[in-house]
Amino acid sequence: MDYVSALLPPVVMAVFFGGLIVTIVKTQGGANKAKEDAAVDAAVTRAEGVRQSPQP
Repeated sequence: MDYVSALLPPVVMAVFFGGLIVTIVKTQGGANKAKEDAAVDAAVTRAEGVRQSPQP
């Protein structure tokens, strides 16, 4: 039974990691892609505006 207790944590983590990867891949694109892209573009624009603003 020691081998079961030794293998259980890595197997559980592998299953969890696999589910995480599947979830990430499934949520890429789709209906929210335009909204996510707009949010990123707005954040980049704000960051560039702060970086390029004249210093007093």
